[in-house]
Amino acid sequence: MRPTKRGWVFSFCLLLVFVGAAVDIGHARGAGLALTPPMGWDGWSSYYGRITNDATVRAEARAMATNGMKAAGFHYIILDEGWEGLRDAHGRIQANSRFPDMKELGDYIHSLGLKFGVYSSPGPYTCGGYVGSYQHEIEDAKTFAAWGVDYLKYDYCSAKLVYPAAEMQSADRKMYDALRSTGRPIVFSLYETDLDQVWRWGRSVGANMWVTAAQARPPTYQDYNRMGSIGFEQDGLEKYAGPGHWNNPGVLAIGNGRLTPVEEKMQMSLWAILAAPLIAGNDLRTMTGQTLAILTNREVIAVDQDPKGIEGHRVTEEGQLAVWARPLSDGSQAVGLFNREEGGDARISVNFSEIGIQGPARVRDLWAHKDLGIYRGSFSAAVPSYGAVMVRVTPE
Repeated sequence: MRPTKRGWVFSFCLLLVFVGAAVDIGHARGAGLALTPPMGWDGWSSYYGRITNDATVRAEARAMATNGMKAAGFHYIILDEGWEGLRDAHGRIQANSRFPDMKELGDYIHSLGLKFGVYSSPGPYTCGGYVGSYQHEIEDAKTFAAWGVDYLKYDYCSAKLVYPAAEMQSADRKMYDALRSTGRPIVFSLYETDLDQVWRWGRSVGANMWVTAAQARPPTYQDYNRMGSIGFEQDGLEKYAGPGHWNNPGVLAIGNGRLTPVEEKMQMSLWAILAAPLIAGNDLRTMTGQTLAILTNREVIAVDQDPKGIEGHRVTEEGQLAVWARPLSDGSQAVGLFNREEGGDARISVNFSEIGIQGPARVRDLWAHKDLGIYRGSFSAAVPSYGAVMVRVTPE
């Protein structure tokens, strides 16, 4: 039986819908954008809205390119607020006098094999009172693309003065559409800290990542308690993350002077299990070798960057002792044993059946870079106070 004319029309329309959806998904992923969590550096924590000048940013970029961070997977150099000047007569955003040529700065960052990020807001002003993108989304997107920008951090701030909460999704979508129209792949990162449950809708407006907790202000608040209250509240959000779209618990506090090395390993372990973007916030030029070693642990980073892109979850919790796990693409499980108690070591165990492993399994300590042997049924370790043990458990 031959299809009717109406049937052909219906089929053609349905095809267009599928093609349109596929194209939109392709744009949301940016033809391969953020298929693993972005890794880089954001100057806000170190400079708190004072990204000093062009020379400082170049020095941070050189440090990343030469100290082993680039080789470990860190690539984005993100200027947070503080670079903005005024608009010209055509409405185009200009950088201030501390950044005489943004295109040249972007070219320099690219010449190091790195990527260039900037900051703006859907409101008329940024959090620090600089010019935002309100009613200038198309002009700003074109300007960012012309500068060679690879990443846009889009911060809510004054948007609440001009947009009701019900309209924020359309406001963010407006910038996403503007970025897409330039033809340049630009990671789109939302900082909607005042809005409810952005993880439920961030992907629908084209975002590649979104913060899942209010950011610490000022930087001195980024201590152990703040880190823990954010990181350990992420359970249940894993279904909203995956290749091209990530939950972002925030900038790493590693190296900012407020965490001990034991606490820094806890944050790095938890962020990796959460498949979180790894955005350093410390001064890359002056950090210690110990801090650098924590940030560039290849085995921990491999968990964060696992191509399967499944965010981890809490397996068990008893008081301040917890086990988190994340399934990896090779069939193994990344497991974090976390001790948030005072008073010394605590022994924490994970039962293999609770992480989907039956029979014996090989266990490797990712911080010690050491194979611990074959275990049957469970694994346990003494975990230091405010610390973590992170292992990879592979079925034998």
